[in-house]
Order: sequence, then structure tokens, then C-alpha cells
Amino acid sequence: MSTFTESTGFTGFPTGKNPFVPIPEAFFTQLLPDIEDSAELKVTLHIFYLLAKQRGNPRCVSDSDLLHDRLLLRSLKRRGDPRPAEERLRLGLEQAVARNTLLKVHLHLAGENEDVLIGWYFFNTARSRKVVAELQGGEMISAQLLTRDEQVEQKTSQMAVGAEVYASSVGYNNTIRPMHVEVERPNIFVLYEQNIGLLSPMIADELKDAADHYPQDWIEAAFREAVEQNKRKWSYIRAILRRWETEGRQ
Repeated sequence: MSTFTESTGFTGFPTGKNPFVPIPEAFFTQLLPDIEDSAELKVTLHIFYLLAKQRGNPRCVSDSDLLHDRLLLRSLKRRGDPRPAEERLRLGLEQAVARNTLLKVHLHLAGENEDVLIGWYFFNTARSRKVVAELQGGEMISAQLLTRDEQVEQKTSQMAVGAEVYASSVGYNNTIRPMHVEVERPNIFVLYEQNIGLLSPMIADELKDAADHYPQDWIEAAFREAVEQNKRKWSYIRAILRRWETEGRQ
């Protein structure tokens, strides 16, 4: 005789008006088929959720936002996986940056007693690429990007000129402070594991030599070409790099 056990799982979507999170069709047609790791998938979807709640521009999320997001960390816990949720978060973000789903910008801002390093993630859209270019060029920047997260209560606009930024937000005392903007590039080891497979010690040595020898944009482009040609082998990527070195990259 079977007995009915009440489920403690999802009870169903509530009736009435429910907020929706917009996700581009390209996510399902181009990204989802290639995403294999659940950490990357969960992090990507959660950032869609976070940015959908934001108003105004630029829409982005910081390292601190993600590390203190209890809902995200809870979703990243995996039964049987000894790694902490924070480690899976880091892995998911690295993979999303390597896939070019996310753009990561480091802001190095000189503080009174110590330098402040703030990391921000943007989805790779035309608008976000424009924002990142403006950041690198020292143009208009939101104060959200210039202050510690716990010190910011609302977004305001500030003007950056060259490498100096005027930040009138809480904690910066209306002073001119040097700022350096750096866009993070995907690690060659992450590119390999994401597009080819697990690393062996021999391949790891070759990748390190390639990273020291070739420009970063060449490496990314060679991986991209190999994926487009469905030639997911390091030997093919290495041949592309050697050809470009000999004949020039067209």
C-alpha cells in the first residue's frame, strides 16, 4: 500500500501579477547550448535577475554585491561538492567572462589611507561596451562605480577627466583622486577548459608559454576561430597563432 508524502519542494508559481525577468533570445540560442557548468549558468541567470531590478544606467553589479547575495550563494551550494559557494561563484564568473557573456572592469581608486579596488560586471551589450570604453577614456562615470558599495545609497553622475576623478559621494570628501580603469581579460587556462576540456600538465605548460609569447587578443581570437570551425584542439589553435606570427594577423 503506497502512502502520499507531501512535497517540500516548489509549490508552484503564485497567481496574480508576477514580475518577469527579461532574457534575450540569444541567451537560449547561442549561450545556453554551450554552457556546461551549473555555476556559470546560475551566476549568469542571477545577474539577469539583479540587473532587471535596476533603473537607469549603467546597469552593472559589483563583486561585493554578488559575494553578499545570500540567495545566489544558496543556489550555488551543491550537494556532494565540498567547495564553498564563494568558490563556485568565482568559477562561474570566470567562465562567463571567458565566454564573453560578461565584461569585467576593475576600478583602482586611490584612497586617503589605502587604494580601493572595485570590480564591476556588465552584460556584453552595445550599450555596456560603450560604457566600458567611456570608463577607459575617462569620460562620464556614475558615482556607483567610484565608491565602496556600502557607502553608496543612490546613483549620481560624476565627471572624469583623464586619469583623475572628481568623486563627491560619501567617503571621498570632494577631492580629486587618481583612478585607473582596467578591463579584465579571460585567463588562457579558463579558455582552454571552457572550449576544449580538462587540462593536462603538459598542455598547461604550453598554454603558459603561449600566454607569455602572444598578445591576449590573439589568443582569444584564435580560440574563437577554433570554436567557429569546430576544431576544438590546442594543436589547431597553436597553428593559428604560429601562422599569424609568421604571416601577420589579417
